[in-house]
Amino acid sequence: MAGLASDGSNPDVGLLYDINGLAEGTPSWFDRAMAFTGEYGILIALVLLVLGCWWCVRRRGGAEDSVAAVAGLVWAPLAAGVALLVNIPIRGFVERPRPFLDHQGLEVLVPGKTDYSFVSDHATLAMALAAGLFVAHRRFGLAAIGLALSEGFCRVYLGVHYPTDVIGGLALGTAVTLLLAPVALALLTPLVTAVARSGRLGRLVRSRRAAVRERGLAVPPVTERSPLPAPGTEPEEKGLAA
Repeated sequence: MAGLASDGSNPDVGLLYDINGLAEGTPSWFDRAMAFTGEYGILIALVLLVLGCWWCVRRRGGAEDSVAAVAGLVWAPLAAGVALLVNIPIRGFVERPRPFLDHQGLEVLVPGKTDYSFVSDHATLAMALAAGLFVAHRRFGLAAIGLALSEGFCRVYLGVHYPTDVIGGLALGTAVTLLLAPVALALLTPLVTAVARSGRLGRLVRSRRAAVRERGLAVPPVTERSPLPAPGTEPEEKGLAA
């Protein structure tokens, strides 16, 4: 493996062996943990991050901020679905085999992969969710981008993708999400606004406590005023003799 990794004729293959070579000699429990993380764990974490962001934005900020953020959160999974659909013809056109089919000595931690390698569906899905979350909320989005990059590393570590498969997936997920975001948000924002103004469904966009607090701030405080003098009476002038 070391000899193959040192072959500089193809940097993509060399980097594949360098990253996948980290799995050589690791305990079996660690390999199983990495396999679960790369296949399901990071994607589950991204979904939980989206739900956590939704829970926060509906309880904080103003009503317009909540509507804009929830519209972005709705767009995130939709963008991921669109990106995966775009990837179908790309994979069929490129028809790149999995790396373990063309290269010997790889530590394949997730067996049974028979479809094409370029572009990585996992990387595409992860980055589309992360970019959509970034559109909705910058702080949560940055954390999601970190998870998406970790997903890309895991796919190479598991021996099921070339590094360029992952880079292509990250680029595809980002491009689809950001390029279509203006149109998607223009369509989703009125829908989310209508939901926010409805009865019980409005809690999906704005929590009851936040709505009550916002209405309370909108009402001007009542202040005590001194009574007006009766008609025909003049206020007494202090300091003058009767």
